[in-house]
Amino acid sequence: MSQKILIIEDEEGIIHLLSLYLKDAGYNVVAARDGADGLALHAREHPDLVILDIMLPALDGFEVCKRIRAWSKTPIFMLTARSDEDDRINGLELGADDYLVKPFSPREVVSRVRAILRRTSNQDGNEGLSTDLPVEPDKSILRFPGLTIDLPARRVEVQGKEVALTPTEFDLLALLAQSPDRVFTREMLMNKVWGYDYLGDGHTIDVHMSALRKKIEVDPLQRYIKTVWRVGYRFEVKVRSSTPSA
Repeated sequence: MSQKILIIEDEEGIIHLLSLYLKDAGYNVVAARDGADGLALHAREHPDLVILDIMLPALDGFEVCKRIRAWSKTPIFMLTARSDEDDRINGLELGADDYLVKPFSPREVVSRVRAILRRTSNQDGNEGLSTDLPVEPDKSILRFPGLTIDLPARRVEVQGKEVALTPTEFDLLALLAQSPDRVFTREMLMNKVWGYDYLGDGHTIDVHMSALRKKIEVDPLQRYIKTVWRVGYRFEVKVRSSTPSA
C-alpha cells in the first residue's frame, strides 16, 4: 500500500505542485488549507508524513505541530517562507523532523520525504515502526543507568518512565547508544539518520540534540550525550559524583 502524505498549506499553487510530484513518486496525497482542517485530516487519515507550512491562517504551523506531537509520532516536514533561524529552531524544538525554506525545488521536497520515510513506517502508532540502523540480535534492548532503549519497539524509558521521542530523536539516540564513546561527526549523523541525499545544515543536528537532551537527561548528575567541540557528538555513560572529594 502506498504511503500517505498530508499537506497542510494555504497556497493552492503549492498544494497542486507538491501533489503532482509526490503522486508521481508513488505517494497518496491528501491536503488541507488551514491548521484546523489539517488536524482533523490527520486524525482521520493517519498519514505517514505531514508537510506543514508555518504561515497558516488562524492556527499557525507551530501550533499545529505542537498539537500533532501531543498525540502522534508522525514525521513532520515544515515549510517556511521565513529565513529567520529562530523560526526554524522553534519548529524543530516543537518536534518537526526537518524543514525547508521557500522558494524550494519540488524535487528536493520529494527527496527529503523519501529520506525521512526510509527509516520510518506507520509512525502514527507505537507499533510497526522500523529503522534501517543495524541492530545486533543480542543488543536489541540497550540498558544504561536510568535509561533503557528498546530498539525493535522504538521505546525509551528514563528512570522507569516512558518518554515520547520523535522518529528523528529516537534514531539519533539509537545510533549513538549502539556505539558508546564513538565520536560521530555532524556529517556522519546526517548521512546515517537523514540519508545520504540529505541537504540540510549541521545546525539542524544541534537543535535535535538539544531537544533530545531535555527529554532523557532529567538527572543533573547524568549526561548521556557529549558534545565534541567542532566535531560532533558521542554517547557516554558517566555518573558524576555529588559527594565532594576529600
